[in-house]
Amino acid sequence: MDDLELVDWREQVARLYLSDLDLTGFRAARDELFAGHPQSPVPPADRAAFTGLGWFPPNPDAVVEAPLRPASGEESIDTGGPDGVVRYRRVAVAETPWGPLTLWWIEAYGGGLFVPLRDGTCGADSYGGGRYLTDTVKGTYGRGLTVLPGGRVRLDANYLYNPSCAYDDRWACPLAPPENRVDVPIRAGELAYRR
Repeated sequence: MDDLELVDWREQVARLYLSDLDLTGFRAARDELFAGHPQSPVPPADRAAFTGLGWFPPNPDAVVEAPLRPASGEESIDTGGPDGVVRYRRVAVAETPWGPLTLWWIEAYGGGLFVPLRDGTCGADSYGGGRYLTDTVKGTYGRGLTVLPGGRVRLDANYLYNPSCAYDDRWACPLAPPENRVDVPIRAGELAYRR
């Protein structure tokens, strides 16, 4: 039944990301999902006391449009978990005010766009390994990154979120590679999870 619960989790996440909720409503719905779903990354022992995720205040300066330039090359990331080595292909590089960020394509069945990011808040205010803007395999598209016409993307760092491994060691997550690490603190999105 765990597999069917995971399917339900991914469906609910995708519906949330594609909903018409504003940022406040989105965050409240995400808290509700994390508090009550059996596939929540929050450890089961923590759920009874769970009062919600921590977030930076909404930051209008964290919404940017960025031109894309071509990128090439493949990278392998070993998550150390059951997935083993996962291959990612560079799709493009977004020239953001924070620094260049590589958009990755997951080279596996079904594929998917993946944008991990480690910024100057990581390790202090936000999860040390970095956060994600989008991971289409997980259904988190339509908010953190939107593809625009003319070789551009819209990035909304208010939707930066922690990978599952930030909540519980039972999860293995790919983290931001060196080229997706920026020194600028991006004070937007999810804060580090505190038990």
